[in-house]
Amino acid sequence: MANVTGNFDFYLLSLSWSPGFCATPAGQNDPGQCAPGRKFSFVLHGLWPQYEQSGWPEDCSTEPMDRAELSKMIAIMPSEHLIQHEWSKHGTCSGLSSKEYFEEAGEAFHSINIPPQYRELASTLTVSPGEIRGQFAAANPKIGADEFVVECSGNGRYLSEVHACLNKDLQGRACNREEQRHQCRSDSVVMRPVR
Repeated sequence: MANVTGNFDFYLLSLSWSPGFCATPAGQNDPGQCAPGRKFSFVLHGLWPQYEQSGWPEDCSTEPMDRAELSKMIAIMPSEHLIQHEWSKHGTCSGLSSKEYFEEAGEAFHSINIPPQYRELASTLTVSPGEIRGQFAAANPKIGADEFVVECSGNGRYLSEVHACLNKDLQGRACNREEQRHQCRSDSVVMRPVR
């Protein structure tokens, strides 16, 4: 049954490459994340309940978000609008309260080791999506390369996100066929520098 809170098979943890987002029109209008000196690398885009076969539940209830969660999440999810959107669209489908959902999202985010070379990238880097996947797998020995998906934008030219597939206990698991189809097919992608 679709769009019923708590009815899903696994989580997709979406890590957004902040310098890529900040180069878009939406990012240029987002001083919380993209003002000079903010220096974000990978940030939490969201923790999304997913179905095994296809798609995901969304907007499962109109339960309001506990506003106290904004200040707790802003360091890893640096947009109040995004935090509220993620609760409404995805969090309400988790079967958790907003406090529990954002605790789980924070735990999932902090459970992923960002490869050290990407934490403070000082200059533009061109790298293959497969290399990014391999480096994430190497930095997270309990999660294999099949549990990460690298997404690109701008006709495959730029890194946009890295996704990790996690079970409901936040342990790595192979991504389903639908998520694998989102794997960036470019030979190389540009990672804009952290600024």
